Amino acid sequence: MQGYIVNGVRSHTSKSKIALYQPLTLVELVAYHKDQADLTRIKEVRCLYQYQHLPVDIRKSTVAMFLNEIINKTIKEESHSEEVFEFLMTSFIALDQITAGVENFHIIFLIKLSRFLGFGAQSKNEWVGGRFATPETETLLEILVKAEYIDTVQIANAQRKELLELVLQFYSDHVESFGELKSLPVLREVLS
Repeated sequence: MQGYIVNGVRSHTSKSKIALYQPLTLVELVAYHKDQADLTRIKEVRCLYQYQHLPVDIRKSTVAMFLNEIINKTIKEESHSEEVFEFLMTSFIALDQITAGVENFHIIFLIKLSRFLGFGAQSKNEWVGGRFATPETETLLEILVKAEYIDTVQIANAQRKELLELVLQFYSDHVESFGELKSLPVLREVLS
């Protein structure tokens, strides 16, 4: 995670537009980096991938908002930063491009992200641990552990809610100061 200073981004004569600095926008930067500085200046910025559906599809933008909050709570250090960036970039491009399965995207994303964070479980038993889960939920979890974003998995809303609670509890057990997610009620409302 890195902080940047952008001069004159809100001015009407600015070369770089404020839209480039919105959450989860994929950009390529040329910056003046200093090891001791908390904030660095951006020299050049350009859009790496322009979202087509994410800004206008309420389900996709809500999922993206939720995942943005998860990313901010979980990714703290610079280790494996290139692999994490590649994962995030391909994931958000996939979210923009998929036409089916948007309602399961966030759960599959969380399962995949956990592997980059160092605590990713490879089986349903590791995800469930000592928590209670119905046999149907365990079966769905086993499918989602192996799923890709384009896979269509039929999940009822109640089961999706239970799966998400299970995955979020797993994150809470492994991420220090995970805390409450403010975007979770919005996600539940939009995807129900």
